[in-house]
Amino acid sequence: MRTEFLFLQRDLPPDEEEQFAAYRTMVRAMNGLPIILRTLDIGGDKNVPYLRMPAEGNPFLGVRGIRLCFEREDLFRTQLRAMLRASVEGPVRIMYPMIATPAELERAKAITEAVRRELDVPRVELGIMIEVPSAVMMADRLAREVSFFSIGTNDLTQYVLAMDRLHPVLAPQADGLHPAVLRMVERTVDAARRAGIWVGACGGVAGDPAGAVLLSGLGVTELSVAIPAVPSVKARLRAIAMADAERTAREALDCADAAEVRALVRQRFADAGGVS
Repeated sequence: MRTEFLFLQRDLPPDEEEQFAAYRTMVRAMNGLPIILRTLDIGGDKNVPYLRMPAEGNPFLGVRGIRLCFEREDLFRTQLRAMLRASVEGPVRIMYPMIATPAELERAKAITEAVRRELDVPRVELGIMIEVPSAVMMADRLAREVSFFSIGTNDLTQYVLAMDRLHPVLAPQADGLHPAVLRMVERTVDAARRAGIWVGACGGVAGDPAGAVLLSGLGVTELSVAIPAVPSVKARLRAIAMADAERTAREALDCADAAEVRALVRQRFADAGGVS
């Protein structure tokens, strides 16, 4: 669950009670199923005037995600209090965005633990977004400190390929099925497996039937996709064998570019409804 919607299109940030009411409603609606609440992910392509963030030449490499939470620790602590209070109503997992280093994760966890102790509530599962190459390269270390990973394929793609996903010329080339991105996914999943934690994925790749096949073949166990894409993704995955998805994913890692990867998937699963 993205929580930015509570902070956008308003003049002041939501207070603890407003956030608590929203999170509690979500938790109760899940009727005992776990919900992942991602902490505030603002910056980059999301700007909030009342935060008075200075203009940045390259906001995607600036103060965003967990970095903003550290800059505005007051907002971070307020949000964590609301989330942890809501966790008493049902299983809540908290996920930190834009973690780039083990030190950032350590700091985020320390703040969360301090808030939890203040509230005297049970611990919750913690996870992180894998969105930058440094997190992938340090995934073995990071995996020891959390319960799950979620690969943010949109940001990971733009950082791996050094292509702004909002650039009017380069954006079409920022294809998450590029072998360089898929190799990052493979490395992340391998580190998670060795640590005994699970890996999910979100973003454009997860909602693309071809991407869903490859992510599943690489060992990603949960896909977060836009609601309209759920039927097509499920249909594609149900029409193929996991062994075939795994074999195709391994072959995709050796392709030269995203176009070759897409051609491979189309050819391999032409009889499964034309995965595109």
